[in-house]
Amino acid sequence: MSATLFRVGESKIWHYRYQVAGQRVQRTTRLTVKHEAEIVAARAYADAVTRANGGKPVPTLSELFAEWQLVRAPVASVAHRRSVDVIRRLHLYDLGDLPVSDITTLHIEKARNLHLVDHKPASANAWLRVIKLMVNWAVKREILLRLPWRVTMLKVQKVPRAILSLASAGAWLAQVDAATKDTPEVAVAIRLLFGLGLRESEAATARWEWIDWERKTYTPGITKGREAEPCPIQPWLIDYLAPLRKGEGLIAPRADGTQMQSGYARTAMKTANAKCRIKGLTPHRLRGSYATLLSEAGANIQTIQAVMRHKSPITTMAYLEKDMDCVKAAQARMAEKMGFGRRESETAALPPPAEK
Repeated sequence: MSATLFRVGESKIWHYRYQVAGQRVQRTTRLTVKHEAEIVAARAYADAVTRANGGKPVPTLSELFAEWQLVRAPVASVAHRRSVDVIRRLHLYDLGDLPVSDITTLHIEKARNLHLVDHKPASANAWLRVIKLMVNWAVKREILLRLPWRVTMLKVQKVPRAILSLASAGAWLAQVDAATKDTPEVAVAIRLLFGLGLRESEAATARWEWIDWERKTYTPGITKGREAEPCPIQPWLIDYLAPLRKGEGLIAPRADGTQMQSGYARTAMKTANAKCRIKGLTPHRLRGSYATLLSEAGANIQTIQAVMRHKSPITTMAYLEKDMDCVKAAQARMAEKMGFGRRESETAALPPPAEK
């Protein structure tokens, strides 16, 4: 038995009918192309048989996205919900109408190639992570036994990442203050990003009652991984926050007392970057700056992992840039052994280059 296609009168629309468990079903495919209508009819019949045998039909990828948004989105972060929604609305390509059990490696690779037409390899990797997240969620819900395809991430050329150095921090923060005269809460939040290594959302939700003024520590109460790890507050940040101190409430609320929305720091940081000639410094790179500066100051990886609230030290290591002071010292020792060493005083005494 299977579904039977037919058309009514002179209409070009294909309909289908089938009978399962004594129940006769007749519906329209709303399609005029026969082979496409056959696919719709065959799937409808297969789903009906699955239900009749007490099972649950395998959802299409679009249906799986919709189910995830219904069940998981309310407990996911804003950024995570946004990335999933963008893929669902704009980048499913030819995968959306396929049952997730029918998606093959070839399907994924073809869809990724379509994505690469207008996007970079790093974006294609982010796209693949979201698709994989959805299908693995179907595995966890026992809709599938295992991931039905295997596609590896593309190799991506790494680029230099910006770091806010200690030497530049004062001037850069002054430019942030100048750019946020009408929104001083943004300047406060940016200092929390740099001084405590908070994520952008964690700075927006930071509260006064989470500061232990006696111990000079801050324990974020709303975090990505649900941790509550105390972190020492640097003296300069304590001095900055002390005049603003309140008993409770948001540390950096908007003028109406509500929480700042995602992206609140970008305009001010872009302005400060331009004034200080720093490229690529984003809210998340302030978090990377915090981790790198801790490492350069001698903090070990386990300590940095704890204050960054990472599950794995591997994640922490990905945030750290190379300790250039250590490299320079090693280079100096190498040069000295080769007879090319030069004392700083001698270097300072060198005459300036001749003008042309």
